[in-house]
Amino acid sequence: MYNKSTLAQKIVTYIVLVLIAFFILIPIWELLYLAFEGGIYGRPTTFRWWPIKPTFDVFKQMWNQAGQNITFFQALRNSMVVSLGAAVLSVIFGTSMAYAFARFRFPGKQVGLFGLLVGTLLPPVALMTPLFLLIRTLNIQSTLLALTIVYTSFAMPFGVWNMRAAFQSIPKELEEAAFLDGAGNIKTFWFIDLPLALPSIGVAAIVAFLIGYSEFAMGWMFVTRSEQVTLAMTISGILIQGSSQWSLMAALSVLMSIPVVVVFIVLQKTLMERMLLGKINQ
Repeated sequence: MYNKSTLAQKIVTYIVLVLIAFFILIPIWELLYLAFEGGIYGRPTTFRWWPIKPTFDVFKQMWNQAGQNITFFQALRNSMVVSLGAAVLSVIFGTSMAYAFARFRFPGKQVGLFGLLVGTLLPPVALMTPLFLLIRTLNIQSTLLALTIVYTSFAMPFGVWNMRAAFQSIPKELEEAAFLDGAGNIKTFWFIDLPLALPSIGVAAIVAFLIGYSEFAMGWMFVTRSEQVTLAMTISGILIQGSSQWSLMAALSVLMSIPVVVVFIVLQKTLMERMLLGKINQ
């Protein structure tokens, strides 16, 4: 009876996993189909496994002109500058802030944590007006630096809370041992806390990178020149212009996803090793 019930549970589990896999993979396959289909000029109404007129011309068109007066490489460069900048700033400012909230006592600590929590829960549109006023006060409208600051502000609250939890999980005995050996706060943070919190720092950096790489709605408010738009903004621009050729949007989406897939493949092994090492050390 036990073996039969175990076998039945495995079968049900495999069926559920297969259904989930189909649920995830079929839209991706349909996106690839649309990208390689050169004969669709209206809204696609039928599901097909293979393109009727397979072609690379759509990819060539998007590579040469992803948006108005901008090539795919230029939009990719803008996206990478903004997303990597948001990730770096979130890590630099977020780690020090998270460590301070995790280890030190100071006036306004609870108020600051509550403010970060509110910032995590608020929709980005709620921050539109204060961010616009800040960007205009700094006189950096329609620049990649403005977009970087905006996306950093979106990613910082989650990053601080995530990294704060990582610093709190590090045993204080390790820091006390470093203090006994003559290390100060900076050395203890750099050589003890920071290496052990790397998995959480990596997650915060990836989240900030994805926010800067995929967000487009707020970007149109801070960028007015076509040469400053990102890849996500060019995809939304295709819809805004009312283009009837869905293959253009699909091809640009496929091209845009390649750098993200490469980043995850490169960082996956490192993050997993760091997470397992952290579990073993604890």
